[in-house]
Amino acid sequence: MTIAQLRDSAAYSLVVATASGQILTFKGRGVSDLYDLYTTRPSVLAQADVADKVVGAGAAVLLALGRVRSVDAPVISSDALAILRREAIRVTGFEEVPAIINRTATGRCPLETLIASTGINSDLPHLLPVITRFVESMRRK
Repeated sequence: MTIAQLRDSAAYSLVVATASGQILTFKGRGVSDLYDLYTTRPSVLAQADVADKVVGAGAAVLLALGRVRSVDAPVISSDALAILRREAIRVTGFEEVPAIINRTATGRCPLETLIASTGINSDLPHLLPVITRFVESMRRK
């Protein structure tokens, strides 16, 4: 079974196959699990293969900073795809969409908007504080 099949069959939001062969699974919403993984155990992402349900620009920044090898995502935003391709990360299994829509389907994902307004061509480490502020504000709600 591939990590994409595992993601889909068990309704995981994120599956990470580490370079050492360990499989990590997550069921959190948004970028929270990926953010926690990157900020607490970044070495796990190095050269990992990742299957994520939805990849927006914020997730793409974290995946690129984590130096993953590949990403499989059924849905990926144009900005996210541009970031991953610029960083030479292989992307498979995707449908490209102009932007990720927020949870209430009333507009664009707020993190996607923040990354776009800062600039997807920014130096990636420069975008991490934007993501950190967003995640922290969501956790306060």
